[in-house]
Amino acid sequence: MAENTTIRLANRFDFSQHKSFSSQCEQLLADSSLKQLDIDFSQVQYLDSSALGMLVLLAKKASNQGVTVTLRGAQGTAKDILEMANMHKLFAIG
Repeated sequence: MAENTTIRLANRFDFSQHKSFSSQCEQLLADSSLKQLDIDFSQVQYLDSSALGMLVLLAKKASNQGVTVTLRGAQGTAKDILEMANMHKLFAIG
């Protein structure tokens, strides 16, 4: 696997995505060559508190593995929610 990988999110990032998002993250973080994980928010129009929880868990697991996570492309309401939730304290936001 490459040192840099991107997860592209659908327009709704909510509890219905929990299983697939968590599984994908676990699989990627299991690879010791991964150094940078980008989460592509460019299509996200809606996210809920469970999505924020998934991101917090990802931050903890990624930190333990020495992986940097960047949230990219957030706009509109999704960007506002990430800002209100202080996600910039856990992730680089680009």
